[in-house]
Amino acid sequence: MITIHTIHIGQPQTITDETGAWQSSIFRKPLIGPVQLEIRGLEGDQVTDRKIHGSPDQAVCCHPLDHYHHWNAVYNTTTFGPGSIGENWTLMDADEQKIYIGDIYVVGTVQVQVSGPRMPCSKQNRKLHLPDFQKRTRQALRTGFYLRVLTPGIVTAGNGWQLQARPQPTISLHTVNVCAYHEFEPDVAQQLIKLPELAKAWRRFFQRKLNLHRPQP
Repeated sequence: MITIHTIHIGQPQTITDETGAWQSSIFRKPLIGPVQLEIRGLEGDQVTDRKIHGSPDQAVCCHPLDHYHHWNAVYNTTTFGPGSIGENWTLMDADEQKIYIGDIYVVGTVQVQVSGPRMPCSKQNRKLHLPDFQKRTRQALRTGFYLRVLTPGIVTAGNGWQLQARPQPTISLHTVNVCAYHEFEPDVAQQLIKLPELAKAWRRFFQRKLNLHRPQP
């Protein structure tokens, strides 16, 4: 069973590094105890760039704990762990090949739905001081994913996920990532842009890719 290992929340802050000052909420901290989850996210959590983040399709950012074991091996380090890339929930026993777009789960007293993979961004590179991390994430397809909230309520670390419905049993998170970053297949993309459970940002993404792949007159 998928289980919440750790919950993290954060607020916008200004960070200064060797390349200058930048703003982000990616430096989230672990939260002890129960927390309210609303349609746009966890109580006490706030995104910085609302043009990219903060839609109902991105209410909860999730990342499998196993991915951190992978990156520790890749980079020969022990520094990767829960919250390293700014997720809200670090998850045990979560596998993007076995989680499907539109899956509905009960977690604590909330009901959530899988809306799509997380799109790796350059702020992950900057937080980790690893300029190739975004590229490697796409190559490895270890992106994590987002949830939308169907029914608000209370969650806490240790809550298990109870699957309630699987409306799209053939379209996993892995399927979306493969089409986005490894092997673009127009037929799959056509299917994805018609998928109501897939986040709007992803449907726009695949529509743009389809437009680029159409034969020119």
